[in-house]
Amino acid sequence: MTPTDTSTHLPRILDHLTDAVLLFDRACRLVFINLAGEMLFAVSARQVMAMRARDIFGLSDRTIETDFKRALHDGETLTKRNLTLGPPSLPITANLTIVPILEKDQEEAVLVQIEQVDRHLRISMEEQMLAQQNAARMLLRGLAHEIKNPLGGIRGAAQLLQRELIDEELREYTQIIMDESDRLQSLVDRMLGPNKPLAMAPINIHKVLERVRQLVQVEAPADVLIERDYDPSIPLVNGDGDLLIQAILNIVRNAAQAVGERGRILLRTRIHRQVTIGHRRNRLVVKIDVEDNGPGIQPGLMSQIFYPMVTGRADGTGLGLSIAQTLINQHGGLIECSSVPGHTVFSIFLPLEMGHD
Repeated sequence: MTPTDTSTHLPRILDHLTDAVLLFDRACRLVFINLAGEMLFAVSARQVMAMRARDIFGLSDRTIETDFKRALHDGETLTKRNLTLGPPSLPITANLTIVPILEKDQEEAVLVQIEQVDRHLRISMEEQMLAQQNAARMLLRGLAHEIKNPLGGIRGAAQLLQRELIDEELREYTQIIMDESDRLQSLVDRMLGPNKPLAMAPINIHKVLERVRQLVQVEAPADVLIERDYDPSIPLVNGDGDLLIQAILNIVRNAAQAVGERGRILLRTRIHRQVTIGHRRNRLVVKIDVEDNGPGIQPGLMSQIFYPMVTGRADGTGLGLSIAQTLINQHGGLIECSSVPGHTVFSIFLPLEMGHD
């Protein structure tokens, strides 16, 4: 490859990196940002081009720009660790590597590589969560097998006994046994979730969301507002439409129950690039946010909300989120949650290219 070819392909190469890369001139103004940088700061290149470094990084002082000038003066690479970047509402913990560019016949510049520390922590937590959920599902399947066999025997014996009984009052007791057996059978089936193979096909994720919105809007009180903020450029997703509707419906119904008689739910879609889910890096994913202004999730439940039978409501079964996570996992995706009083967000990540590493 010739030097000319290298310069032609360089921006595309940088856009495939998972770390943010930014280039600043000697006046500390931005001249280049890769896609990972745009995603990190939730901006477009056009918005931030020619902005000063301290404004892009959300820093109130000029320390970072002093570091740039020192790197240029000394001709040495500097590393800044555990800096808090970005707006206060969405802080980012990151390590910065500041590399001076000092080439003859070219204007001096500073290359900044940003390694997001909390991103690595998130990936580690995701891997741990997926492993725990897989173990929980295997345990549930074993328990279900042990429960369903005697349950069928109990129901069958009650049915045979009912046929032999003449006393109507006694027959009512056997009917109660059969009804409760059926209820437990249904509960076990719901704990396991759907076990049919996925019927994968290209689908419009916004049609899925609109179906969910219509269903929940009919069920919810009149003063519960469900708003939409869709990105119309999102391409078709390869998935099972019915199962995606079920998964997202479980989450939006939870949000509607959380806000009560009056509240706001927001459905939002965006494209994200270079997202790691478990051990797989996905070039493109669609992120679906279900946001509500309810009271939030109790801190003690946050690490367990996707486990079966865990619920913060007295009348809840604790199965909705567990089933939703299982269905999204089957699509190669993941559900994450963040919650403070007045602001809870469930984020669904779905790969746009299944099987891509």
